[in-house]
This record gives sequence, C-alpha cells and structure tokens, in this order.
Amino acid sequence: MAMLARRQLCPYQGRRPDATGCGGEKMEHSSKTAVTQRRRLTNSVSDRLSLVPSVHFPMATSEALAAHFGRFIDQTDGVAHSEELFDLLSAFALNFDCPWIAYHSLSGGPAIMPKYPDEWQQRYFEMGYDRIDPIIKMSRKRASAFRWSEVYNDIGTTEEERRLFDEAATCGLRSGISVPLHGSDASLAIMSFAQLGGCEFQNKTITYLQLAALHFHLKLENFADPIGFEKDPRLSSREKECILWTARGKSSREIGIILGITVNTVNFHIKSVFRKLDTSSRTVAAIKAINAGIIEL
Repeated sequence: MAMLARRQLCPYQGRRPDATGCGGEKMEHSSKTAVTQRRRLTNSVSDRLSLVPSVHFPMATSEALAAHFGRFIDQTDGVAHSEELFDLLSAFALNFDCPWIAYHSLSGGPAIMPKYPDEWQQRYFEMGYDRIDPIIKMSRKRASAFRWSEVYNDIGTTEEERRLFDEAATCGLRSGISVPLHGSDASLAIMSFAQLGGCEFQNKTITYLQLAALHFHLKLENFADPIGFEKDPRLSSREKECILWTARGKSSREIGIILGITVNTVNFHIKSVFRKLDTSSRTVAAIKAINAGIIEL
C-alpha cells in the first residue's frame, strides 16, 4: 500500500500550488484518490482473509481428557444396545472436535454405523468406494491408529485412492484418523474419527480416541458373547504401573525410564498382564484393566 501511495503523490512532489490554487486542488484530488485506492486494497485483502476458515485447537489438559474418558467408561456401563453405545462414543468424540465418526465391521456384527455427512455417505455407497477405500487397505496391515494424511502420502497409495480422499474433503472430511480393531479370530473392524478444520490430530488425542474405539468394539463383542475374563484378576503393583503407563500411550522404553527399570522387565510385566487378562494386545489389556477398575487414567 505504501508503494501505491507514493506513486500517486509523486507527480506533485516539489511543486508549489500556483496563484489560482489549481496545484492545491490537484494535490487534494490526488490525496483523496490515494486514500480511496488504499481503502479498496485494504478491503480486498480483508475480504480474502475472511475466506480462510477458522480452526479451533482444543487445549484440554491431560487431566481433563482423562476425566472425559473416565466419564465415557462410566456412562457405557450397563448399556445393552449398540445404537446407544455409538451415541455415547459420538458424544465423547466431540470433546476432541470430532463431529464425524464411523464404525465399519468387515467380519459380521453391525456392518456400518456412520455419523458422516449425508452427501459423502450417499456418494461412497453409490460409487462403490468400499472396493478401493485406502483406509480399509491400510487397516489390514496396521495394528494401531493412523492419521489419514499418512495414508494419503504413503508411496503405496494410488492416484485413484488419493482422489477418494480429495472428494471426501469437499464434503468436510479433511483431517481424520482410523483405528484398526483386529480380533483374535482374524476379524477386522475399523473406527474412524474426523475433525472440524484441517489440523492434524495430536498424539494424546489419538491415544484417547483409540482407547475409546477399542472399548466400544469390546462392548459390542460382549453383547454377542457375554463370557469374558475373570472380574477381578490379581495384578501386582508393578504390573498395574506398567499397564497404566501403557494406557497413557507410553512405550516400554518410556515406561522403563519412568519406573526406573529395564525394558526387559517392563515387557515381562506386560506379558504377565496379557496372560491374566487373556489378550495379546497392549491396547486391549489397557481397556480391560480400566473396565475392571484395576487402573484409572
């Protein structure tokens, strides 16, 4: 804007107004023109900036997130219907700015429970996108949650698959994660969460959403098969510490540093927890320990 103003005033620099005042009129006219153009340029810039979507970055503390998760676990206790359970999970996801979630079972059970934009659901099924969905392909290979951006940028993702992401973005599904839910019988289900805006998911957000997704999945399985592990398995104090930090998203190395023990010792205790809780998954063990009241986040 400064360059524009100088160009407008330059012809009159060093000139004195003549006796008739014409020079003064020209300078006044030029000054008004410069101000008008500056205002137009400013308004143009303001208009462009107003088109940039605002992004909300949740700043919840770890304590607040743990409280939200604990409340979600308590609310699901005694729920006996998948729809009610899904609604509770949807409400929990809103704490992380995730209005869009979907559960997709590829091995029986509720085939799909979506809370996605209607426009995208209709297009997805009409176009048969389940045949080329890169999220499904990646979920078959992954054991833990992943960001959609990882799949989009993966060298194995085809241009056709990337176009699916691009189309989803036009319907509001820009930034998301998916949680593969593998069963011991080789079954597979997928839970996906999408945020408002385009910011990437924070690691702590992914940790809690993955735990919530697994809790939801285990509850669904329990509806069909109510027989589970013993109600109050006896875990040692060290086993409880190890599985607690596992639930908080820490690796064996990080847990070892926190507790002042070796990685091998951490793994020994976690394997013992696996045996007592009848699982071979850290995330499943963490959820079972939470559900049994053995640990609290």
